[in-house]
Amino acid sequence: MRDLLLFFHLAAAIVWMGGMVFMVAALRPPATALLQPPQRLPLMAAVLARFLLLAGVSVAVLLATGLTLLLSGGAGAPPGWKAMAGIGIVMMLVYAHIVAAPFRGLKRAVAAQDWPAGGKRMAQITLLAKINLALGWVAIAAVVLWR
Repeated sequence: MRDLLLFFHLAAAIVWMGGMVFMVAALRPPATALLQPPQRLPLMAAVLARFLLLAGVSVAVLLATGLTLLLSGGAGAPPGWKAMAGIGIVMMLVYAHIVAAPFRGLKRAVAAQDWPAGGKRMAQITLLAKINLALGWVAIAAVVLWR
């Protein structure tokens, strides 16, 4: 059972982290270079709508499996696990903020064809995704290196 929980935990982390890498490093730079805001921002909003849904499922799986694995380790859980759990909670809060504020604003701006406002929201989302990506790498380092 523990191995199955660990598999789902890792799969969810890969989906979430991979999606952030894709958005920040692979999609946004060429979209910004090649597309004007009236084409770029609707594309980014559509891609983010799909990704944020997948990320939401990943967050739920990470929370459920992470808590189960951490609690089953009891007080003897390695310090890296505890650090990963704390960092993971912060990442989940950042994700929730992205969905509740800048992504909602991006959708409104795209619907209103307010490209400057949409660009501002997209920049906020990108910054928060970069922060979450950095936190994710710190969490991975903690669990692997801090036993």
